[in-house]
Amino acid sequence: MRFHRETVTVEEAVRRLLAGAAPIGIEEVPLAEAHGRILAQDCRADCALPSFDRASLDGYAVRAADTAGAAPQSPVRLRVAGCLKAGDVPAGPIKRGEAVRIMTGAMMPAGADAVVMFEQTENPGEWLDAVLIKRELEPGENVAYKGQEITSGEMVLAAGEQIGGGALAVLATFGMTPVPVYQKPRIGILSIGDELVDPAQPPSPGKIRDSNTIMLWGLIHESGGIPLVCQRLPDDLETAKAEIDQVLGQVDLLVTTGGVSVGDKDIVASLVDEPDVELLFNRVAMRPGSPTTAIRQSGRLICALSGNPGACFTGFHLLVRPLLARLAGRREASPMRSEKALLICDYHKPCPYPRYLRGRLQLQETTLYAIPDGFDKSGMLRTLKDAECLIVIPPGGRGRSAGEVVEIIPFRK
Repeated sequence: MRFHRETVTVEEAVRRLLAGAAPIGIEEVPLAEAHGRILAQDCRADCALPSFDRASLDGYAVRAADTAGAAPQSPVRLRVAGCLKAGDVPAGPIKRGEAVRIMTGAMMPAGADAVVMFEQTENPGEWLDAVLIKRELEPGENVAYKGQEITSGEMVLAAGEQIGGGALAVLATFGMTPVPVYQKPRIGILSIGDELVDPAQPPSPGKIRDSNTIMLWGLIHESGGIPLVCQRLPDDLETAKAEIDQVLGQVDLLVTTGGVSVGDKDIVASLVDEPDVELLFNRVAMRPGSPTTAIRQSGRLICALSGNPGACFTGFHLLVRPLLARLAGRREASPMRSEKALLICDYHKPCPYPRYLRGRLQLQETTLYAIPDGFDKSGMLRTLKDAECLIVIPPGGRGRSAGEVVEIIPFRK
């Protein structure tokens, strides 16, 4: 199987990964801990908003009919029958020829159907027995009526939405606390390779510091998962099998890096031939990272990414991130959100597969430009910190020229 691999498209690889994938489970958390989580249940308004007729600015509550003919040169005089601030309940209805001094958000007295702002009255800062109104009002002016924004029972947040600061306000307004959220998936990270040493350790000749583990930790954390770093593995099949068997029972998804190619010590390529392993794919039409592999073992998914940092980074965004979003319960229109941009420079490097270039985005007036980072080899990691998107260069020998439209897959919000 190592040397005889069926190539699938990125889209097909994502489809196979998502087939049967579902959110892990639901838990309830306090409102203050729900920020950044994924809502697991539709939130419906348990009351109308506003829940009563209220003033939308500071002024006087009046009957619009009583202001007929009012103008700066000929103001209408109304008797002031009281004052209402937010939280007050009117003592009774307003009568003909009366006005009630009212503050923003206060309940409108029965009979009043408009609010004139202080600035449209004489001596607005003074408490008077009567007020002179300098403008004729229409019914409904400066009044927020009950249910005008949201009716009782209306859905205001849908399951699958990520809870930000604004969503917290909505949840609080309608009393949805504690908040039902999807559990965060536990994602194991397992690096493979005799050449790897800890980042704190000076590498001896032939060794390199392990950068992929911490990179994947950060990417998983950013994507809403719980990253769990597993013991780094040597290039030994039996040791790897024992460790993977142990880890699979503790995680919802295992992501490995390294050992996916066709070398003598590429462990994942050998795992594919084990009798208890179901192969999803072991070659994807993509550069970098075409040997990326996915298998199912003991009912759990293993997504094996390249050991090259750039290819590992690209493989995560193309394949693992959509899967993680599904496991986390995130509601998305499509697994990979893509947009269009203009390529800012020529890229004519031929490739039999689609090439996914790391790049940055630049908005000039109303035009979005995609800027390749210039280091497109799979092992390059210098510009990983600057990447904002993947720029898709179609397969073939022509590539794309500056100014041509290209597809981009953004991954920074």
